[in-house]
Amino acid sequence: MTRTRVRPPGRRTVVVTGASSGIGRATALLLAEQGAELALLARRTRELEQVALECRAAGSRTTVVLPCDVSSAEAVEKALRLATEVMGPLDSVIHAAGVAAYGHFAEIPAEVFDRVLEVNVSGTANVARSAIRLFDAQGMPGDLVLFGSVVGRISTPNLSPYVASKWAVRGLVRTLQAEQTPGGHRVSLVEPGGVDTTIYEKAASYLGVQGKPPPPVADPARVARVAVALLDRPRRQRSVGALNPLMSLGFRLTPAVYDRIVGPLMTRLALADEPVPDHSGNLFDSFAEPGDGDPPAIPTESEQYA
Repeated sequence: MTRTRVRPPGRRTVVVTGASSGIGRATALLLAEQGAELALLARRTRELEQVALECRAAGSRTTVVLPCDVSSAEAVEKALRLATEVMGPLDSVIHAAGVAAYGHFAEIPAEVFDRVLEVNVSGTANVARSAIRLFDAQGMPGDLVLFGSVVGRISTPNLSPYVASKWAVRGLVRTLQAEQTPGGHRVSLVEPGGVDTTIYEKAASYLGVQGKPPPPVADPARVARVAVALLDRPRRQRSVGALNPLMSLGFRLTPAVYDRIVGPLMTRLALADEPVPDHSGNLFDSFAEPGDGDPPAIPTESEQYA
């Protein structure tokens, strides 16, 4: 996993999920600046189309917009197939889509808890499965970059669905890495701490307040640079966040002290002050945007994207 990939000259073709905002958007724009051909996946069509315009302006020769809910295995498989029909064989898939929900565990509705796991865990599995099968069918090794979180190595109150999902993602990624043979597909995991993205304001909340990124807060572009660098020099995992190692160490070595400290710190540093009513955030709004009608279908093979 530590060897450097020598990439032949020519274009790079990449699928980016969660590309409508946050880390996914920053990753797509960085790849566009490098001239990559891109397939952008997310649930929100209008936001994706705007990012596609920005990517083309930044230098991407071809940018494909494929509305897709990653929790649907069928939708993910179809989206990746359509991406290859437009761009040819895929080099890489970067999966940055994710959702979150705040609240005391017993007060979070079961369907909300399950939906976070459906998107974050099943969604990651769907993307990884389709990507690996596609790479196998192409007869060439590919790069798969998946996103965990620092909370996949620690725990924090009021985020039980998200914490559970990221622990599961880390376990899945390590299994995928263990299954790869030398010279096979390269699977890397990025584990950010707090990042300045909209996942916090879009998250479901049953706490009476909304979450916010805990300090130190990283810029999405910094996380994107780490993800893109892994395409050429894969690693089992890359942490992004100055305090991540310290938090992980405290969680492992002094769990009782950690539990007494982290609750008050999270309340103070990672929750906003303005009260909000209980809500499910963007969890169930698969394609809901103001003025939209029915959810858009994934485009057919005959449509043009570039």
